[in-house]
Amino acid sequence: MERNELYPIFLKVSNLNVLIVGGGNVGLEKLTFLLKSSPNAQVQMVAPEFLSDTLELGEKHNVEITKDVYAEKFLKGKHLVVACTDNPEVNEQVYHDCRERSILVNVADNPPFCDFYMGGIVTKGNVKVAISTNGKSPTTAKRLRQFFEDVLPENIDDLVNNLNKYRKTLKGDFEQKVDALNEFTKGLVNKKD
Repeated sequence: MERNELYPIFLKVSNLNVLIVGGGNVGLEKLTFLLKSSPNAQVQMVAPEFLSDTLELGEKHNVEITKDVYAEKFLKGKHLVVACTDNPEVNEQVYHDCRERSILVNVADNPPFCDFYMGGIVTKGNVKVAISTNGKSPTTAKRLRQFFEDVLPENIDDLVNNLNKYRKTLKGDFEQKVDALNEFTKGLVNKKD
């Protein structure tokens, strides 16, 4: 069986500079996805034209909208880039420009030109679950996201906050605290015998 070898991380995109190259439907989708998860993300979008919905969403979230064609100068100071124009040559140029500068890049719908994928995300308070299909099936990730939205209880955030308070009261070294928390939370997982 093929194995997903991606390393999942959660980025504080409010502390990073993100560039989205493209102002069409896919650009709107990527911006919406990013801002839904991280409403305070620091984002600049570059495209000759933008959908009105993109402009409206961008204004609501202080996205820097730049009406221009892509040029490598827009990469200055960026940490993360998403290329989603309707021109494959431009998208691939963005990829190569980013790779030369060690900037993480995602070219929409082109897995060989991606350092990362934007998977399905479920958020309930402080709990966030990310789902990846290794770029193979965004539809499966979407369905799994819907499943987890249904099965994660609405009050999961109360549990997380209570466990955080309990953790702060624990004495001992790191290992002792982990053991105490593991014992306290073992009832959350139903083990099948």
